[in-house]
Amino acid sequence: MTTAPLRIGNASGFYGDRFDAMREMLTGGELDVLTGDYLAELTMLILGRDRLKDPTGGYARTFLRQLEECLGLAHERGVRIVANAGGLNPAGLAARIRELADRLDIPVRVAHVEGDDLTAAHPGTLAAHAYLGGFGIATCLREGADVVVTGRVTDAALVTGPAVAHFGWGPGDHDRLAGAVVAGHVLECGAQATGGNYSFFADGSHDLRHPGFPLAELHEDGTAVITKHPGTGGFVDVGTVTAQLLYETQGARYAGPDVTARLDTVELIQDGPDRVRVSGVRGEAPPPTLKVGLNRLGGFRNEVAFVLTGLDIEAKAALVRAQMAPMLDKVTYSGWELTRTDRPDADTEETASALLRLVVRDPEQDAVGRALSGAAVELALASYPGFHVLALPGKGSPYGVFEDAYVPQDTVDHAALLHDGRRIPVAPAHDTAVPEDLPEPPLPEPLPHGPLTRAPLGLVAGARSGDKGGDANVGVWARTDEAWRWLAHTLTVDRLRELLPDTADLKVTRHPLPKLRALNFVIEGILGEGVASQARFDPQAKALGEWLRSRHLDIPEALL
Repeated sequence: MTTAPLRIGNASGFYGDRFDAMREMLTGGELDVLTGDYLAELTMLILGRDRLKDPTGGYARTFLRQLEECLGLAHERGVRIVANAGGLNPAGLAARIRELADRLDIPVRVAHVEGDDLTAAHPGTLAAHAYLGGFGIATCLREGADVVVTGRVTDAALVTGPAVAHFGWGPGDHDRLAGAVVAGHVLECGAQATGGNYSFFADGSHDLRHPGFPLAELHEDGTAVITKHPGTGGFVDVGTVTAQLLYETQGARYAGPDVTARLDTVELIQDGPDRVRVSGVRGEAPPPTLKVGLNRLGGFRNEVAFVLTGLDIEAKAALVRAQMAPMLDKVTYSGWELTRTDRPDADTEETASALLRLVVRDPEQDAVGRALSGAAVELALASYPGFHVLALPGKGSPYGVFEDAYVPQDTVDHAALLHDGRRIPVAPAHDTAVPEDLPEPPLPEPLPHGPLTRAPLGLVAGARSGDKGGDANVGVWARTDEAWRWLAHTLTVDRLRELLPDTADLKVTRHPLPKLRALNFVIEGILGEGVASQARFDPQAKALGEWLRSRHLDIPEALL
């Protein structure tokens, strides 16, 4: 326990992120703790399928390979490693790391956190895991662990855990914990905080070919500075941090097992080149329940993309749809989508072509495998002129369904398993509260009337979007106070529905965040049964915000 700042870095935002990031972060500058986030909703399903084939698996194998290169480096530099790479089998991963350390003769103490696995209590699921908080991680670190691996914890827990261990915070330090949650949320997706996936990347003022990974200088009062190692690519400014704060959030309250962070209290200040100070974060008691992610196999899916070239695109699409109809009557679900990528008088065949995509799902693999491929092949000489497909459909692949459930905090057996074999129970949050609805915050005065120009929204606003189960969120922010005055009064729910017609029949909730000059929209049900069901062309809503930015509306000339 100390008051000295804690330097926490990130080396992974997902399972499959840049392999060399761990080495880059360990050699690029000073660190106290290096974290890695390997788990997403889809990843849990993938690991569940892996474990069906190999009961000793179920963890992120990439992490183990990274440690083979970097465990010695971390030990030499005194950097502790905390990662949720344990997935469905944190005990198994911890055992493999101990074997690796013995083989490399590196004296490190490895601990793991367990208690998240609730699969036995949810029959019919492939994986059911509660989102644990950071106090199990903190217990491992306080007891001397050099490496801590977990299963399903909240992404921010990878930062709150080390902060609790370092500063000695308790469960009632809501504001401090909330500051760590916000810092953790900024770090969790790696290079998204240092210019990756950033709306204004095209201004050309920064080299984004190889952005560095972020780190936070966390202070005892819960404030933090988001930065990166000197000389690494990308950049950190108020815009990149704002974008990440809005990612996959669902309103002003960001609830977790340790604390509920109030995103409407966050204040961001540029504190020098590649340094953004995060302060003012207020916290509230966490909810009395833990979220549980339920992954189950939904059946089998397949798809085929028909290429339609030249004239009569709509008529060609209508013909092939009619020809395929008898086969589609036999499957549980079928969906068509015509993407008009064709141009009039095109100078290449590709730009003269549109794509007609058919997706089918059914509980039986043969229904979407042989039946679909056979029906498509039989049309080769008997359909529209120029008939061809991008690829013949295969035998059909399994798809997953993600759902949420909630359980009382005190029903989960959260525990720290230490290097010496001891098992220390982790108490649930003792102070919880069911949050009440927040009042609408006051908005700034609208801009005075003036000349307007029809232009894309993205000329004056950035956006970042993502998935939460079957829902999506789109965070939109302005870079100036004047643009915020216009955005806050212009981009209403009704206007969003006009700009994104796919949302017309869905529930959309708008959450203004004036301190961030931002609006967060939650769109319920747009992703069907979640990313693994692949209900949309963009199944994780990653580009939904960029589609919104491309839409035209009347914008004050003064902002352009």
